[in-house]
Amino acid sequence: MSTKKLLPEEVSKLEGFQARNNELVVNVGATELRIDALERQKEELLEKFQDLQKDQAKFGQDLQEKYGDGNLDLEKGEFTAAE
Repeated sequence: MSTKKLLPEEVSKLEGFQARNNELVVNVGATELRIDALERQKEELLEKFQDLQKDQAKFGQDLQEKYGDGNLDLEKGEFTAAE
């Protein structure tokens, strides 16, 4: 088997390819970690949103039991009974 020496510019070019490849692999990994963190954050926020909706619905029921059917004017803080 015969061995031949690569030219320095060929070795340099191959090393450049390897360095760029390594950098891309690291960046893909870092991106995947950020995506995972964002997905977990999204799930937490969706859970909080669902809790908020439940709290709003419960409070709406409480107000309806207290005041009956009607309309609320949040700006004035007034309730107008339905006729």
